[in-house]
Amino acid sequence: MEIVETQAQAKAIIRSWKGQKFSIGLVPTMGYLHEGHASLIRLARADNERVAVSVFVNPTQFAPGEDLASYPRDFERDRELCQSLGVDLIFHPQPVEMYPPGYATYVEAPSLSVNLCGRSRPTHFRGVLTVVLKLFALLGPDRAYFGLKDAQQFFIIKRMVEDLGLDLAMIPGPTVREPDGLALSSRNVYLSPAERSAALVLQRALRAAERLLRAGERRSDLILAEMRRIVVAETLARLDYAEIVETRGLSLIPQVTGQALVAIAVFFGKTRLIDNFLWEAEA
Repeated sequence: MEIVETQAQAKAIIRSWKGQKFSIGLVPTMGYLHEGHASLIRLARADNERVAVSVFVNPTQFAPGEDLASYPRDFERDRELCQSLGVDLIFHPQPVEMYPPGYATYVEAPSLSVNLCGRSRPTHFRGVLTVVLKLFALLGPDRAYFGLKDAQQFFIIKRMVEDLGLDLAMIPGPTVREPDGLALSSRNVYLSPAERSAALVLQRALRAAERLLRAGERRSDLILAEMRRIVVAETLARLDYAEIVETRGLSLIPQVTGQALVAIAVFFGKTRLIDNFLWEAEA
C-alpha cells in the first residue's frame, strides 16, 4: 500500500495503473474510518484491480462555526484499516495541496441543494462537489463508492457525473448500523451516553414513516407529522428537518410516488446526525 500527500505523487501512480489497464475503484472519505467505510472499501476491492481511498477533511464543505477544527481524526488507525482491507493507495493531502493560494474554482448544483441538508448548510454541497470532482479528475476512477447514509450527497454527486458526462460509475453502499439501529457516523463519537441513547429517535421516526407507507399512506404531510411528533417527544433531541423528496431533482413531494427519499436530521446538543431510507413504489 502506498500513501501519498501530493497531487503529483498520486498522478504518477494513477498513470502507472492506467498504463497497465488496471480498473480503479475510489472510496472518498474524510477519515476516522468505521465499518461503513470498510464496507465500501470491500465493495471496491471486489470490483476493481486497484483501490484508492482518499482521507481528507475537506474545509470547503464546513461553514463558519461548524466542527471543522474538532472533526475526529486518527490517520494511523485509518492506515491500519486500509492496510487490512487490501487498499492499494491512500491519498492524504493537506488543505493547501487541494486549495492553494488563489484557488478560485467551485462546483455547484443549486437546485439540488435547497432541501434536506442544503437548507441548514447552504454552502455544504458546493464544497462536496468541488472536492469530489477534483478527486475524480486526479485519481481517474472507473467506479466511485459512496454510502447511502448520506443519500442526498450520493444523488447530487451522481447528477454531477451525469450532467458533466464523466466516464465513471457511481456505486451506492447500504447504510451500516450499530446493533441497536443507529447509523454509523464519525460524529457519533461526540455523543454523551444520554445523547447516544436519545439518538435512537432517528430510527424510531423513520420506522414509523415506513410503517405508514407500507399501510398505504401516501400523503407526505401526514407521514412527516408523525415523524416530527416522535422527535419532539425526545427531550434531548432538536429537529433540524424531516422531509420527503423525489430522488432525481431532490424536490419536496406532497404525495409519495415512484422512488422517494425519506430523510431526517436531528441535533443532540451540538451534534447533528442524519438518517434516511429509500422507498420504492413497488415495495
